[in-house]
Amino acid sequence: MIITQISANEAWPIRQKVMWPDQSIDYVKIPGDEQATHYGLLVKSTLVSIVSLFHENNKIQFRKFATLTTEQGKGYGSYLLSEVLKKNATEDTTSIWCNARIDKIAFYEKFGLNPTQKTFNKGGLEYVIMKKDLT
Repeated sequence: MIITQISANEAWPIRQKVMWPDQSIDYVKIPGDEQATHYGLLVKSTLVSIVSLFHENNKIQFRKFATLTTEQGKGYGSYLLSEVLKKNATEDTTSIWCNARIDKIAFYEKFGLNPTQKTFNKGGLEYVIMKKDLT
Protein backbone atom coordinates (compact mmCIF):
# COMPACT_ATOMS: atom_id res chain seq x y z
CA MET A 1 0.00 0.00 0.00
CA ILE A 2 1.17 3.46 -0.85
CA ILE A 3 -0.34 6.78 0.21
CA THR A 4 0.42 9.63 -2.11
CA GLN A 5 -0.78 13.11 -2.90
CA ILE A 6 -3.00 13.08 -5.99
CA SER A 7 -4.72 15.69 -8.15
CA ALA A 8 -8.39 16.60 -7.99
CA ASN A 9 -8.74 15.01 -11.44
CA GLU A 10 -7.57 11.70 -9.99
CA ALA A 11 -9.96 11.94 -7.02
CA TRP A 12 -13.12 12.71 -8.98
CA PRO A 13 -13.63 9.28 -10.63
CA ILE A 14 -13.60 7.48 -7.26
CA ARG A 15 -15.94 10.09 -5.75
CA GLN A 16 -18.29 9.57 -8.63
CA LYS A 17 -18.17 5.74 -8.57
CA VAL A 18 -18.66 5.48 -4.80
CA MET A 19 -20.81 8.46 -3.82
CA TRP A 20 -22.88 9.37 -6.87
CA PRO A 21 -22.66 6.58 -9.47
CA ASP A 22 -25.78 7.85 -11.26
CA GLN A 23 -24.40 11.38 -11.66
CA SER A 24 -21.90 12.87 -14.08
CA ILE A 25 -18.28 13.52 -13.11
CA ASP A 26 -19.06 17.25 -13.00
CA TYR A 27 -21.54 16.59 -10.18
CA VAL A 28 -18.75 15.47 -7.82
CA LYS A 29 -16.58 18.54 -8.30
CA ILE A 30 -16.84 20.99 -5.42
CA PRO A 31 -15.72 24.58 -4.91
CA GLY A 32 -12.17 24.69 -3.63
CA ASP A 33 -11.11 21.37 -5.16
CA GLU A 34 -8.29 23.01 -7.08
CA GLN A 35 -6.81 24.46 -3.87
CA ALA A 36 -7.43 21.40 -1.70
CA THR A 37 -4.88 18.72 -0.91
CA HIS A 38 -5.98 15.31 -2.17
CA TYR A 39 -4.58 11.98 -1.02
CA GLY A 40 -4.98 8.53 -2.45
CA LEU A 41 -4.18 5.03 -1.31
CA LEU A 42 -2.85 2.74 -4.00
CA VAL A 43 -2.85 -1.03 -3.86
CA LYS A 44 -0.71 -2.63 -6.56
CA SER A 45 -0.69 0.71 -8.41
CA THR A 46 -4.52 0.93 -8.38
CA LEU A 47 -6.12 3.91 -6.65
CA VAL A 48 -8.68 2.43 -4.22
CA SER A 49 -9.33 5.13 -1.59
CA ILE A 50 -9.27 8.93 -1.58
CA VAL A 51 -9.77 11.87 0.76
CA SER A 52 -9.61 15.62 0.18
CA LEU A 53 -8.39 18.17 2.73
CA PHE A 54 -9.53 21.77 2.72
CA HIS A 55 -7.39 24.16 4.77
CA GLU A 56 -8.94 27.33 6.15
CA ASN A 57 -7.14 29.46 8.69
CA ASN A 58 -5.67 26.88 11.10
CA LYS A 59 -8.46 24.36 10.60
CA ILE A 60 -8.66 21.42 8.23
CA GLN A 61 -11.86 19.92 6.93
CA PHE A 62 -11.64 16.55 5.26
CA ARG A 63 -14.28 15.83 2.67
CA LYS A 64 -15.22 13.33 0.03
CA PHE A 65 -13.59 10.37 1.76
CA ALA A 66 -14.34 7.31 -0.37
CA THR A 67 -13.12 3.79 -0.97
CA LEU A 68 -14.07 1.71 -3.99
CA THR A 69 -17.00 -0.51 -3.07
CA THR A 70 -15.09 -3.66 -4.06
CA GLU A 71 -12.27 -2.69 -1.66
CA GLN A 72 -14.34 -1.66 1.36
CA GLY A 73 -13.97 -3.64 4.59
CA LYS A 74 -10.27 -4.31 4.01
CA GLY A 75 -8.96 -1.47 6.18
CA TYR A 76 -7.73 0.67 3.30
CA GLY A 77 -9.90 3.69 4.11
CA SER A 78 -9.05 3.52 7.80
CA TYR A 79 -5.34 3.35 7.05
CA LEU A 80 -5.55 6.27 4.61
CA LEU A 81 -7.52 8.48 6.98
CA SER A 82 -5.32 7.65 9.96
CA GLU A 83 -2.10 8.47 8.11
CA VAL A 84 -3.47 11.63 6.50
CA LEU A 85 -4.76 12.95 9.84
CA LYS A 86 -1.39 12.27 11.50
CA LYS A 87 0.53 13.94 8.68
CA ASN A 88 -1.65 17.05 8.74
CA ALA A 89 -2.02 17.50 12.50
CA THR A 90 0.81 20.01 12.66
CA GLU A 91 1.48 22.50 15.45
CA ASP A 92 -0.20 25.20 13.34
CA THR A 93 -3.43 23.21 13.00
CA THR A 94 -6.02 23.89 15.71
CA SER A 95 -8.66 21.38 14.63
CA ILE A 96 -9.66 18.79 12.07
CA TRP A 97 -13.31 18.28 11.25
CA CYS A 98 -15.78 16.68 8.85
CA ASN A 99 -19.45 16.41 8.02
CA ALA A 100 -20.27 12.82 8.95
CA ARG A 101 -23.36 10.81 8.17
CA ILE A 102 -25.09 9.97 11.43
CA ASP A 103 -24.59 6.24 10.83
CA LYS A 104 -20.80 6.76 10.61
CA ILE A 105 -20.27 8.47 13.99
CA ALA A 106 -18.65 5.39 15.58
CA PHE A 107 -16.25 5.06 12.63
CA TYR A 108 -14.96 8.63 12.99
CA GLU A 109 -14.76 8.38 16.78
CA LYS A 110 -12.01 5.77 16.26
CA PHE A 111 -9.89 8.62 14.87
CA GLY A 112 -10.49 10.91 17.84
CA LEU A 113 -13.27 13.00 16.29
CA ASN A 114 -16.24 13.86 18.48
CA PRO A 115 -19.77 14.74 17.38
CA THR A 116 -20.79 18.35 17.92
CA GLN A 117 -24.31 19.66 18.44
CA LYS A 118 -24.41 20.84 14.82
CA THR A 119 -26.51 18.59 12.59
CA PHE A 120 -28.10 19.08 9.19
CA ASN A 121 -29.96 17.22 6.47
CA LYS A 122 -28.71 17.10 2.89
CA GLY A 123 -30.00 14.97 0.07
CA GLY A 124 -32.26 13.08 2.43
CA LEU A 125 -29.38 12.08 4.72
CA GLU A 126 -28.74 13.35 8.25
CA TYR A 127 -25.25 14.63 9.06
CA VAL A 128 -23.39 15.77 12.16
CA ILE A 129 -20.26 17.89 12.28
CA MET A 130 -17.49 15.94 13.98
CA LYS A 131 -14.37 17.62 15.25
CA LYS A 132 -10.99 16.89 16.81
CA ASP A 133 -9.33 19.78 18.66
CA LEU A 134 -5.55 19.75 18.45
CA THR A 135 -4.72 22.60 20.82
